[in-house]
Amino acid sequence: MFETLDQIFVILKHQALGFIPETWQPLASALISSAFIPVVFATLFAFVTIFERKGLGRIQNRYGPNRVGIPFTNIRLCGFGQFIPDGIKSLTKEDVVPRAADKVVHFLAPVVMLIPVLLAYAVLPIGRNMTAADYDAGVLFFFAVGGAVELSVFMAGWSSRNKYSLLGSMRAIAQMISYEIPLILSAITVTMIVGSLKTVDIVAAQNHYTFGIAHWFVFTPWGFAGFVLFFIASLAESNRTPFDLPEAESEIIAGYFTEYSGFKFALFFLGEYLGMFAINGLGITLFLGGWTAPLSFLTWVPSYLWFFAKLMALVFTFIWIRGTLPRLRMDQLMNLAWKFMLPLALVNILAAGLWHFLGAGPTRWLASAALIFGAYAVLGRSLMAKQKLGKRVYRYAE
Repeated sequence: MFETLDQIFVILKHQALGFIPETWQPLASALISSAFIPVVFATLFAFVTIFERKGLGRIQNRYGPNRVGIPFTNIRLCGFGQFIPDGIKSLTKEDVVPRAADKVVHFLAPVVMLIPVLLAYAVLPIGRNMTAADYDAGVLFFFAVGGAVELSVFMAGWSSRNKYSLLGSMRAIAQMISYEIPLILSAITVTMIVGSLKTVDIVAAQNHYTFGIAHWFVFTPWGFAGFVLFFIASLAESNRTPFDLPEAESEIIAGYFTEYSGFKFALFFLGEYLGMFAINGLGITLFLGGWTAPLSFLTWVPSYLWFFAKLMALVFTFIWIRGTLPRLRMDQLMNLAWKFMLPLALVNILAAGLWHFLGAGPTRWLASAALIFGAYAVLGRSLMAKQKLGKRVYRYAE
């Protein structure tokens, strides 16, 4: 029964393909898998926006959405219907385009952002036997299509014919390129250890248990360091606090999409959240075992539920950070990427190499951990020494 529940979507897909002529089945299979991705993750986007607003309201000691319910009824859902009027507002709001704007590029920018993000989901193993496209170079494909997001950001800023939008897009591109380097370098350690760029093989390499505990890469010194670097870089790549300088939503100017309104703005908003889900999904695949259970006695739980449980845990961590940390300055943001995360990511690659060649035993644990911790201490001290920070003194009004 548990096996059937785990493979229920795979079984339903094969049953649906049985009604289609054999020559058309490969195309139909691709279409069904492709339709699943936007439907599921767009629905997830709608509910996450509500959870984020309510969570930030609780963190900041204020009300979040707590009224909107089911339309034309007296049933209230404590604000969980808020995404319905939000969607209607986005569809009906006037689309204002500046007179001097390049209208074609202005229109294409949000589309160019959304399409690569949806393509990135194709290589993510959402569950056992639930990968839309099992490419041999899945990790490489993910980063390759993700690189088009920088193009869309530049298109939005340049086509608006607004100096603030152009400067905002250049600031965003500088941030995204800077943090893309440690993001990719942290992923290299996993591909080195597994010996494959296939996301399915990476999950399979972690689907083993010793004393009932999974062999997730995050439980190793290099894997933990890689996951922390990947997590911080994913915050920056998703334009999330404290790296939300490209948008800076608390400021008057909204960065590269200042001149966007209506449904085009909604597409940018949707693209950012879908990008956040995708990059977290890759982090889960690389370091948190993908769809595998953390403990062997929990393997009866359907694999796709484990994937989405891990995804929601990371997303809520993003929300928690947004409600807690202040925004960095631009110089702090760039220094963190180039002077700390990039060198530490390179050292982590060396630590993963030591882990592989020293073989099983406590020696590789000690050598790998000592190398990473030593680099962290040296880099941290060198950066903090230049800050000249004094002792913090709290003063209260009398």
